[in-house]
Amino acid sequence: MSSIHLWALEWASVDSGSMASEEETATLSEEAAAYAEGMERAEEALAGDAAEVEVEPEGGEQPVQRFDEETLRKREAALAQIVQYGDPVLKSKASAVTEFDQALSDEIERMVELMNDGLGVGLAATQVGKLRRLLVFQTNADAVPQELVNPEIEWLSEETEVASEGCLSIPRVVVEVDRPLYARVRGQDRTGAEVLIEASGHEARVLQHEIDHLDGILILDRTEKKQRKGAMKALRRGESFSPHEED
Repeated sequence: MSSIHLWALEWASVDSGSMASEEETATLSEEAAAYAEGMERAEEALAGDAAEVEVEPEGGEQPVQRFDEETLRKREAALAQIVQYGDPVLKSKASAVTEFDQALSDEIERMVELMNDGLGVGLAATQVGKLRRLLVFQTNADAVPQELVNPEIEWLSEETEVASEGCLSIPRVVVEVDRPLYARVRGQDRTGAEVLIEASGHEARVLQHEIDHLDGILILDRTEKKQRKGAMKALRRGESFSPHEED
């Protein structure tokens, strides 16, 4: 039985460290229509495959995992509710949350469910079409999912690390991103209470990835030019991309 590789991350690293230029960002927009066509071909291939599919975990920190058909159906249903690459909302900056009410709590719970069903470790509100500064994350399967409202990065370490990242809004694509290894992030919980997180390693990477989403920044903007071009080519063709699979 054949298998399809899917990259389920929500987010991570680069060896250039520079943001994409305006010209390169414009190119991403120009490729959106071609990507939509490629996505259709990829979805048809997935639908025609057998039950077991291999999923590369975020950050490449664990061995490739295999999931059963029911889990993968839930993942596809979750991805159908998550804004996908090509939608302009992903390049928009979110506004601060001002109302800490039941509607906010309901939104957080929905995002946690989509993150878990999508086999991700984080999700930003912009990815569900809401331009609000809100994210959820769960970097350890045994940990309780957390929300972070109005997150702001207070400090980043000079020490950085290059690692592979994917994104629930850009499925089947993994690129390398260079990010600070340690981060201090301040925000609020669903009640408005202050939250301060001293994060390192994988958790620091996830938080930076999700806060990037709230600022309209994607992993394609963070990676080196060669990988960005390779990823764009794969998106046009409806194929998967990983720097480790390059010729």
